[in-house]
Amino acid sequence: MSLEEHKRRERAQAIGLFRYQLICPALDEGLSTKQRGRLVREIAAGTHTDPFGNQVRISRETLDRWIRRYRAGGFEALVPAPRRLAARTDAQVLELAASLKRENPTRTVAQVARILRTATGWAPSESTLLRYFHKMELMGGAPGEAPAVFGRFEATEPNELWVGDALHGPRVGDRKTYLFAFLDDHSRLAVGYRFGFAEDAVRLAAALRPALASRGVPAGIYVDNGSAFCDAWLLRACAKLGVRLVHSAPGRPQGRGKIERWFRSVRTQFLIEVADTTSEDLAAADRSRHRVVGA
Repeated sequence: MSLEEHKRRERAQAIGLFRYQLICPALDEGLSTKQRGRLVREIAAGTHTDPFGNQVRISRETLDRWIRRYRAGGFEALVPAPRRLAARTDAQVLELAASLKRENPTRTVAQVARILRTATGWAPSESTLLRYFHKMELMGGAPGEAPAVFGRFEATEPNELWVGDALHGPRVGDRKTYLFAFLDDHSRLAVGYRFGFAEDAVRLAAALRPALASRGVPAGIYVDNGSAFCDAWLLRACAKLGVRLVHSAPGRPQGRGKIERWFRSVRTQFLIEVADTTSEDLAAADRSRHRVVGA
């Protein structure tokens, strides 16, 4: 595959991701027909920039067609054929940026720029994004605006909802540690967890991938707005697996009590025992464990 073909495929994936972000709120199985119809109408009422820089409205029929395609064929059904894509334009990337901001209005300009660079390999300057967001009236909601409808969060069965978060752990030697964890909202089981030396998408993936392999794919994942959880990797993974990704609003911790209590237990029952531990201590403990297991 040539470099140009690779870039065209990457652009096709970005458009598929944009379409998924646009319809994602309407995919929630917990929504009533009336709630879903209202969400689709709100999306259809918005003005969008097509790949050629034209201001267009996406009809409800088109949105409904994308929803049907996704339900029938998953994320790949939303990805256009690469040969049908025009070369990347500023307008296309700006619209993708706008879709990221609409999907989660609490995202900062810096977060949107970081996601764009990860998804497309390029991003406009933060000042350009800020001017565009102001032009599209995406900086701040109107007074009295109703909150977004995300459906219910009280899980009634395993794998209906996983809640993810990150805990700032102790220093190991001269390095800070972070614990990424995912809890099943129904059973309270810690389905995936991993310590790392950075709070980024790589360490998040190290916690989530084993959970998916051993526990299956959840219907939804509920996370906060930390940079790792807003990374394009998590959004793309959820889109391809058919997982509904929901970010909590700042100052609204509903549904996060279980994992916060689990983190408190980690702090009071585990981390207190490993205070002032060095990387050499951990390596020695690991060697000792292997000797015992191998004996």
